[in-house]
Amino acid sequence: MTRLTANLLLTLTALIWGTAFVAQNLGMQDIGPLAFTGIRFLLGALIVLPLAMREYRRLNARHHGFTQGEWLGAAGLGLLLAGGATLQQVGIAGTTVTNAGFFTVLYVPLVPLFGCLLFRTLPHWSVWPAAGGCVAGTYLLGGGELSSLATGDWWVLAGTLFWAGHVLLVGRVAAEKGAAITVACTQFFVCGVVCLAAALLVEPIRAAGLVSAMPAILYAGVLSVGVAFTLQVLAQRHTQASDAAIILSSETLFAAISGALFLAEKLDGRQAAGCVLILFCILAVQLVPQGEARRPATDAHG
Repeated sequence: MTRLTANLLLTLTALIWGTAFVAQNLGMQDIGPLAFTGIRFLLGALIVLPLAMREYRRLNARHHGFTQGEWLGAAGLGLLLAGGATLQQVGIAGTTVTNAGFFTVLYVPLVPLFGCLLFRTLPHWSVWPAAGGCVAGTYLLGGGELSSLATGDWWVLAGTLFWAGHVLLVGRVAAEKGAAITVACTQFFVCGVVCLAAALLVEPIRAAGLVSAMPAILYAGVLSVGVAFTLQVLAQRHTQASDAAIILSSETLFAAISGALFLAEKLDGRQAAGCVLILFCILAVQLVPQGEARRPATDAHG
């Protein structure tokens, strides 16, 4: 897969994720955040399970099955998903779809930062100004005042730590065996089980609420999880994590558009400027030539 193809798949992923914010918002009217997250990720796991089983059978036929450490790595991705998705889902109940979408992109500058700290890898120089621009755009979207942030905004912001860790690690875990679908299915299952188990302990779950929320659950489970997260795992085997973070941040634009179309959410001039700035940064990181190879901050023996 070429870098261009991988980036196009990531853009499609961002489109699905952005529109899924509306489904997540509507689903919260009938069901709690943990239950919604758990059910949609288990549904996503079921969607990709046949493909994952076929892929894993091919690995076993070549005597390349997963080691215990590799299974733990995939499960760890599921825990990161559970943290990020749950915090985001809780936050959506206390803010707008537009704000939730745009505040989520604060994981963008964290990905290259974590990459430098943990793996000593330097992203292309264009990632840093683009990431900074995304932060500035997010600040404008919040009205230019941190004090104006709603409670839900802070929940969404807390979730960015988990999203950053997931974006940074998912490509590495998937590339170890070349088994992207198996990794995707495993992380969905772990996330779903953890969140649903927690929901059974702390949230009231009623049959009527499940039925009412089912359209939103189906959209978020089949498309946002089963399709989009799987595309992310596939694509991130062929592109840099920092680049992927910038592209995936375009979900905020799609969230804003969806919020305006389906929930009648409005943006003032300053917030619109923030949207434009983020869009510019997303485009810029793709248009800047990136021919030179990335180098680690120190060599392998440093």
